[in-house]
Amino acid sequence: MRELQMSRDEFARRIVATGQEMGEGEVGCGARLIAAWEDGDVACPRAVYRRILTRMTGRGPAELGFRLPLPAVPAEQPAGPSLSHETEHDPMERRALLRDGVGAVLALPLGAGRHMPGRIGAGEIRSVITAVSTLYAHDHDYGSAPVRRAAGEALSIAYQWLRSGSYTERTGRKLRSATGALGIAAGWLSFDSGRAADAHSLYGEALAAARIADDRELEAHAFGCLSLLAKAGGRPREAISAAQGAQSAARTCGSPRLLSLMHLREAGGWALMGDRTAADQAIVRAHRLYAKGPADADPDWLEFFTPGELAGLESLARASLGQHERAVSGAEQAVLLHGETFARNRALYTADIAIHQAVRDRPEPEAAAEAAGRVLAHFPEVRSDRLLQSLHDIADAFQGHAGVPAIADWIDAYRSTVTATEGGRA
Repeated sequence: MRELQMSRDEFARRIVATGQEMGEGEVGCGARLIAAWEDGDVACPRAVYRRILTRMTGRGPAELGFRLPLPAVPAEQPAGPSLSHETEHDPMERRALLRDGVGAVLALPLGAGRHMPGRIGAGEIRSVITAVSTLYAHDHDYGSAPVRRAAGEALSIAYQWLRSGSYTERTGRKLRSATGALGIAAGWLSFDSGRAADAHSLYGEALAAARIADDRELEAHAFGCLSLLAKAGGRPREAISAAQGAQSAARTCGSPRLLSLMHLREAGGWALMGDRTAADQAIVRAHRLYAKGPADADPDWLEFFTPGELAGLESLARASLGQHERAVSGAEQAVLLHGETFARNRALYTADIAIHQAVRDRPEPEAAAEAAGRVLAHFPEVRSDRLLQSLHDIADAFQGHAGVPAIADWIDAYRSTVTATEGGRA
């Protein structure tokens, strides 16, 4: 982007075109593969890509920052597992999906030597669904960093089953829906890891899967995620439109709480636009729907939408409207109601408390420092780029109170934590 003034999509298209000019045949390259190269998730591209990149840039792989592959390991010394995002490898070669953080306890059912089945059936669909549940469970407690790569690997396998597997039309619809749900999980992990462009691509693919499979619940989920992403990117009109699309899809699902969540997504968009009346109306609708209680049709992924999350999402809308007193109250309620569950979300709402206590009309720096200290206590167990960004936002909010001893002590602890966290990630 800096040197060639190209986006990842443009660079990927240039690679494909250059490969054709060189007579390399069909070269499949997309923005996600470019991101994997840039992020170091792929240590060294395949030989065909190395030749193309050398032609395009005039530099060898080492000059471009890649690690050249080591000589083949003898058979009696099997090589370790690959975490490559390139999709050409057979799933049977994927000995494990994770060797990072919680990898020892996260055993995704799509990994560990799953061969391409002769015929896709209920077992394969069940393994995709289980992978989604496993990813969300670990994300709630530990954040996205330890499991993001595993999600990409699992999604590659599910897509290979869709492309190359043998199945009936009914099974194909179920597999496509399950793969779309896995794509949303991978998109969420990308969003929480600060990769908004990857998240947008994955959510778009999930929305397409929902339309093909005629899965209204998946469609509502994908639209809701796109609304959240648009709000985070500062695009309120897009956030509102996507949330309304989610509501349209969700109305036939029989889940009042799913509709409630999508009205809160809409409220977030209106709040970002500064339209207090429209935001309040959407919040009221969300509370009325939530009060109808759970339903058999509630999707499994909606388990995060507890009373604590309801309060927390409203507090975010209040913050966008500049209503810091109400935002603090809602965030405190969210943390209290979450109890000991959903560690990452608890930490994020606690960070909101610290910020609002510092910037409210009558600041309370000591209370802000106490809340900020609780956020630091979540590191390094919870690993999330959003949480790390919240730490930076707290530090910015504290600049006007640096003379308060409790704030000064927190800033020192913050600097040490950030140094350790970012250094360890590097």
